[in-house]
Amino acid sequence: MSTIDIDQPVADFELPATGERTIALRDLRGQQVVLFFYPKANTPGCTQEGQDFRDLNAQFLDADTVILGASRDGLKAQENFAAKYDFPFPLLSDKDETLCRQFDVIREKNMYGRKVMGVERSTFLIDRDGVLRREWRGVKVKGHADEVLAAAIELADA
Repeated sequence: MSTIDIDQPVADFELPATGERTIALRDLRGQQVVLFFYPKANTPGCTQEGQDFRDLNAQFLDADTVILGASRDGLKAQENFAAKYDFPFPLLSDKDETLCRQFDVIREKNMYGRKVMGVERSTFLIDRDGVLRREWRGVKVKGHADEVLAAAIELADA
């Protein structure tokens, strides 16, 4: 069950991230945050999604919005993924699924006829005060980063 709701504060989190950092939500107060969850580093859909956010990163920054990617991959896999595709934003390693469960993105999926638990591609927009303002679940990659950017700009201008 989700521990987050639209227009409610998001509980602080702290996770290891690429670039030898630890990212905590509390340290990002004063900026908007896009948090996108993806199933697995270096897979086609996740790569495209990361590249789309990468290509719009400057526009997100202009809207006072930082981007964070998150998956259950280990830190080494995240580092390799970020380096391979030159992602300018941190990727969070959520191996114990704490953040995934906080945002309720672990879902039963059908993989080659077998039921498995995996990350549902989802994105969340958090305002400058740490309040959840938008969520996208079951994301289709094409056009998604553009839609999130439009929402970030709208929120920044509100």
